[in-house]
Amino acid sequence: MRRYVSRLTVLMGAGWILASCVSPQVEEKVSVRPNVIVILADDLGYGDTSVYGSKIVSTPNIDALAASGVRFTRGYVSHPVCAPSRAALMTGRYQVRFGYEFNPVGRDRQGGVEPSEVMTQALMRSAGYRTGMIGKWHLGQSEGFHPLDRGFDEYFGITAGASSFMLDMKEGDDAYTPPGSEDTVRLPGTRDPSVQLTPVEEMRQMRRATPVTRGRQVVEEPAYLTEAFTREAVDYIGRHKSEPFYLYVAYNAPHTPLQATKKYLDRYRHIPDRGTRIYAAMVSALDDGVGEIRRKLAAEGIDQNTLIVFLSDNGCAGYILGACTNAPLSGFKGEHLEGGVRVPFIASWPAALPAGRVDDRPVSALDILPTALVAAGAVPPQNLDGRNMMPMFAEPTSYSPRQLYWRAGPTHAVIDGDWKLWTSETLEADGSAGTHTMLFDLERDPEEQRNLAAQNPAEVERLRNMFDQWSATVAEPQWPSMRQAVRQYDGKKLKVYN
Repeated sequence: MRRYVSRLTVLMGAGWILASCVSPQVEEKVSVRPNVIVILADDLGYGDTSVYGSKIVSTPNIDALAASGVRFTRGYVSHPVCAPSRAALMTGRYQVRFGYEFNPVGRDRQGGVEPSEVMTQALMRSAGYRTGMIGKWHLGQSEGFHPLDRGFDEYFGITAGASSFMLDMKEGDDAYTPPGSEDTVRLPGTRDPSVQLTPVEEMRQMRRATPVTRGRQVVEEPAYLTEAFTREAVDYIGRHKSEPFYLYVAYNAPHTPLQATKKYLDRYRHIPDRGTRIYAAMVSALDDGVGEIRRKLAAEGIDQNTLIVFLSDNGCAGYILGACTNAPLSGFKGEHLEGGVRVPFIASWPAALPAGRVDDRPVSALDILPTALVAAGAVPPQNLDGRNMMPMFAEPTSYSPRQLYWRAGPTHAVIDGDWKLWTSETLEADGSAGTHTMLFDLERDPEEQRNLAAQNPAEVERLRNMFDQWSATVAEPQWPSMRQAVRQYDGKKLKVYN
């Protein structure tokens, strides 16, 4: 049985939204337009926060954020890897509508979102908001694609997909790149495996390849990068507390390389596995950042009227060899299993949303843009794929079946209500390609362990037709898949395209 949030009447009109059940004292603090902060984690597993069930990582600040608002158990992203997922989040449209079907590996400068696609920050700026971004962009670096070219007034962070968190190592710090990680660093211009770097040389090499910039200017950032991003977010809030602002805080934690300082590692010295210990420390630093941001909002007296949405860009990565978990879900980053596309997803707006609620209805990162615009009193564009989430709180007993789609080459999936159809290319014993179809009932089998396709051919056909009709409306990929992998699942070798 689904658990729905208790009934909350939300009044909408004249460009404002206000929860009628809040106290008069809170009502006096609610301005016409709330501040909006989107906090995005990078490769954070579904089961890697204590509020989502972790027994390893303690996340009191993320837990407190959930207690202050609504925690979704079926929050989705539209792609199981970084850049395509972010492209959809920022536009409110499936990234495949504009050909952003695969991660732009080796194409960081060319792999930007089409300039014709209008992003959240540009729309919020048009609505009168100050717009700022801190953290990982990963949606293009060249002229016309930089964050400052896409609607942000201010920017501090890294524009590519990954960078070192540290530039030096002190006693008690640790850094670990698991074997096979996608972020192994080599000297420029060589793939010679005999070239070995010390941990500090590797850190500095990676930072040179992906520098930190303020605006367009490269800066030397000595602080642990997660802490630096938190510092900048807190500073931004202080400088813009008197005007409505939209702030996108895109942490690159806990993405590889696995690196953490003594401050956070000391909390997990009891964990014997090195990778798990460092990963937990990185999540702990992220959690501290969430707490500092919320404390700054409270100190400035604007916490009640600030909408915060917290989520991850995709599930945690299998290539860090068990250091993270998407439990109880199956699958990892890069896969269309729930563990790749279902993520921690929390919304908090103390003056207008219910507190301490758990909602099992599906929501998507696509929904953030229209929700932010409605909260800001603006009218969302008509071509969005996302939904405004506010009516979900006004009508908590209603349930409108949600259709969600994923496509990465020959691998694709569709969800309609509780049914999920997943079709994947297979690698056969003779080396040829085949196709394997899987049907799951997510209500009864969220772990996707029971393939019901053979028992429900009519449902398979219905969902396949639904996907085909949707797929016919999207664009061809702008570039080919540059990274594939083979995963064993449901008795088959499935080929994954990213």
